[in-house]
Parts: sequence; structure tokens; C-alpha cells
Amino acid sequence: MRKQSSTNLENEMLINGNCDMAYTLDLIGGRWKPSILWRLANGTMRYSDLRRSLPAVSERILILQLREMEGHGLISRKVYPEVPPRVEYQLTDLGKSLEPVINVLTDWGAENRPGSETKSRRCWGYPKSEV
Repeated sequence: MRKQSSTNLENEMLINGNCDMAYTLDLIGGRWKPSILWRLANGTMRYSDLRRSLPAVSERILILQLREMEGHGLISRKVYPEVPPRVEYQLTDLGKSLEPVINVLTDWGAENRPGSETKSRRCWGYPKSEV
């Protein structure tokens, strides 16, 4: 947790409050958020399935990124009162509205990333068989 009085936090709030692009990038920025958004774009997922589909991410980071996106209203979390507990995540309408943004960023990366002449794996739209 960051200090609420830090200059860095004040600058971030100033930039995000006055720059639409910075605000958008703040919401979807992070190593795993685009991949999480892509998986949830295919439908509701249980936490365990989401975790299994992203084996390289630590549980701590996955939970942190899910909480951030839930806090921003991009995803919703539903907990079922069962034993063992079942938790499901899905995109909200706001989260679904990010699909074209992610696709444009992906296309730009495919065209400009060094070595992109090789087969590209889209973080949002590559086939389920490659997940």
C-alpha cells in the first residue's frame, strides 16, 4: 500500500485525472490484466479455472489484479455460499467495452514488436487451444 500523501501518488492522480489515455492505461496496465480480460471475454470463469489458465502468474498477483479490476468496475465477482466456496468472475459491460481497445493495442504490438514476423500470440484473441 502506498502512502496517501506521497508526491508520486499525487502526480499519478493528477495525470489520470486530466489525461484520458493515462486513465485507460492505468485501468488495463499490468502484466496480467490483458490476459485476464481476454479469458473473461470468453465467458464467466471460476477462480480455479482462471488460475489454471495462467500458470506463470503467482496467486498473490492474480488476486491483486482481479481486485483492482473489480474495484474499477471492469469485472464482477460472485461468491457462492457453498463448501468448498465457489467464486466466479465475469466481465461487466464496462469491461466488455475494452475489447476493441485491447485488440488495437495487440495489432499495434504485432506490427511493431521486434521479432513480430514470427507467429504472433494475441493476449486477447488467440484461439482457446493456445491458452
